[in-house]
Amino acid sequence: MSATLPSDLTDLDATALSAAIHARQLSCVEVMQAYLARIHRLNPRAVAMVNLAPDDTLLAQAAECDAELARGHSRGWLHGLPQAIKDASNSVGFPTTFGSPLLLRHMPTEDNLMTARMKAAGCIVIGKTNMPEFGLGSHTFNTPFGATLNAWDPAVSAGGSSGGAAVALALRLLPVADGSDFMGSLRNPAGWNHVFGFRPSQGRVPFFPVPDVWVNQLGTEGPMARSVRDLARLLATQAGPDPRTPLALTEPVDEIAAVAQFAGRPEAAQSLKGLRIGWLGDLGGHLPCEDGILAGLAAYLQTAQAAGAQVEPTTLGCDLDAVWHAWLMWRRALVGPRVAPMLQANPACRAQIKPEVLWEHDNALGLSYMDFQRAAVVRSSFLQHMVQQFERFDVLALPTAQVWPFPVGERWPQQIAGRAMDTYHRWMECTLYATFAGLPALSIPAGFHANGRWPLGLQLMGRPRGDAALLRVAAGFEAIAPALMAQRPSIALA
Repeated sequence: MSATLPSDLTDLDATALSAAIHARQLSCVEVMQAYLARIHRLNPRAVAMVNLAPDDTLLAQAAECDAELARGHSRGWLHGLPQAIKDASNSVGFPTTFGSPLLLRHMPTEDNLMTARMKAAGCIVIGKTNMPEFGLGSHTFNTPFGATLNAWDPAVSAGGSSGGAAVALALRLLPVADGSDFMGSLRNPAGWNHVFGFRPSQGRVPFFPVPDVWVNQLGTEGPMARSVRDLARLLATQAGPDPRTPLALTEPVDEIAAVAQFAGRPEAAQSLKGLRIGWLGDLGGHLPCEDGILAGLAAYLQTAQAAGAQVEPTTLGCDLDAVWHAWLMWRRALVGPRVAPMLQANPACRAQIKPEVLWEHDNALGLSYMDFQRAAVVRSSFLQHMVQQFERFDVLALPTAQVWPFPVGERWPQQIAGRAMDTYHRWMECTLYATFAGLPALSIPAGFHANGRWPLGLQLMGRPRGDAALLRVAAGFEAIAPALMAQRPSIALA
């Protein structure tokens, strides 16, 4: 091992690990051993990953990767790096359970498109990352595997639904991670675990296989990382069109990949000079927020102003209640059918499905096509409204979450700042705007609660299809706050 490398290889981000492996400073076996040692020490309590492959199997795969390099062949930049796939996505050889006791033996026969692309780039799949049952509710707990604990404070929620991925990253159990995002599922857990989570533009990372490639287009897969350069490289790996996904974006990924060369350098701070940031805050009181969140983010934005950005408070100026109700229609129409086949085949299985999933399903039963069409019209109008915002601003900023991480034993916040939540997901309302308009959005580490244990995330939304530009902005924020970005959990989960 080179003397220039850290004693703990998991301190390196994926880009640095890849460079060391390809320079033959590190072997793939050494990297796998380092990660497995950390996984065995921390994962039994953290429950970030589930259904892990046996060590000997993984070490044999790593040895084969080393042999390939010795023959002069590399599969790609992820060659030999361990990767765990979110338990909502298929990886052949591992069950895809969706966190449900009904699917513990569900063995897929083909990889998800995203998984296949990461494997083609050389990763070794070691298992799956934990998620809430059927991905619903931004709090990662389920009956088969239990709760994933926040990397910074094991007494509070890790967020979700990509909570396992975020915790695995923060605890350095994985070099990079994938996830998916319907209502903040990449952004919320990233914010609560002090990592980056990127929701791509709709169609940038196409879903396949799925039963419906036309209408069910609110969710998307995407990357999570500890550095912006890793975030850009993984997104460039996941992204791109496929003939089986007719609504996928067809633009090449070159601009996204180029951000990986730009990020991580001091000059990346130049991307903030003259940047016009629209600070949405709590949307004029529409979004209740717990104490300290808005003040913490406003203080963080002052560092961007010092670097040359222009920050202007603004509101969306549209009927946000109408947007919320249209969102509910879309969400119910797309989420309810997830469990419909199981309930039709065996009505008794209701007892094994969590109440929030049943609530979505049962409410979906009463929807008509006209309900859906009316919601589609509101959604279309909302997109046009959001496009207009980017005539004034380059990015829009608001909280990643309206609350601090809540106790792990609670299902969801019942109230925020004295305002009762009327659904199990109303507390996540700040994340729906990017989703509903199909915009790229990400969570950036932005600070901590006064107790020093609960991370705070800043959510940035970019122009339609402006993924590369938004990543460059993220690189600027990363460059102006190196000490903040370098902070790591001090809470021992062992």
